[in-house]
Amino acid sequence: MSVPLLLIVDAGVGHPSRTRALAEAVAEAAIGRIDGRAIERQHLSVAALAPLIGPALSRSVLPAGAEAALRRIETADALIVATPVYKGSYTGLFKHLFDFVDADALRGKPVALVATGGGERHALVVEHQLRPLFGFFQARTLPTAVYGASAEFDGTTVRAEGLRLRVDALAAELADCF
Repeated sequence: MSVPLLLIVDAGVGHPSRTRALAEAVAEAAIGRIDGRAIERQHLSVAALAPLIGPALSRSVLPAGAEAALRRIETADALIVATPVYKGSYTGLFKHLFDFVDADALRGKPVALVATGGGERHALVVEHQLRPLFGFFQARTLPTAVYGASAEFDGTTVRAEGLRLRVDALAAELADCF
């Protein structure tokens, strides 16, 4: 029996990145709730794929590295998708990547939605931008989504109790998928 894959698709661009840190916190908490079963966790950086996918207008012209990344997304057992919010939406490169994903590949796949931004006014991006995107794919977006504002972090460490509670709630839902 193969080990299930939990793939983090991270659109963060900073180094270090609050977006990546929040997605990793969800993954760590979820895996910590799974007793006695191995889960493989991988990280896919959208920013690292930029030179490969940025100039492409169709999947047929993508280089091998980008095609391999798409196959990882399409074959993972569950996804944590994480993006910083710019001007009320996910990053353009994040959307460009998912434009290449096969329309049927995510059907029924558990997807945890995570976003970060400067302030609370972007909090609904998970409901108004991310959830509809993955609804198109007929993915099984988990009921709880996590948005973290800058004030809820100390650098890249989750500081606010409310954010920690939201991470734990999402992690519990994600763990139930394995």
